[in-house]
Amino acid sequence: MRLVSDPRYGEVDLSASAEELTLLASVVVQGEGLLGSTLSPGDNGLAGVEVKGTSGPGVLIHRDAERQILVISGDSAGRAVLAENLRDLASAEDGGHLHIDYFPGHFYLAEGSLPLVVNSPHGGMPGR
Repeated sequence: MRLVSDPRYGEVDLSASAEELTLLASVVVQGEGLLGSTLSPGDNGLAGVEVKGTSGPGVLIHRDAERQILVISGDSAGRAVLAENLRDLASAEDGGHLHIDYFPGHFYLAEGSLPLVVNSPHGGMPGR
């Protein structure tokens, strides 16, 4: 898994194999875990992603600048929706990417969430 923080756009770009995305989805559902990145921390690379179960409401995605990791925290209902989206992307064989962006009234993301772009393990845009 590769996690790159893009300060210009204020988002994090995540690239992973189908197996890594499926594992991340499982950790998100469980609400506890730390997965490492293949990139070394520094420059714009992040060391990994940590998942924490909280009472919410919703899911907050943020960057822990001191530890150089992406943190996903939130209630079980919101984490379940995020996990389903990750699993769907992992199993979609036609490529693409997923933008996970907060907007007012978002049904599972909490205000203050960092935008996250999750790239398909099967390449760029779908061929449909």
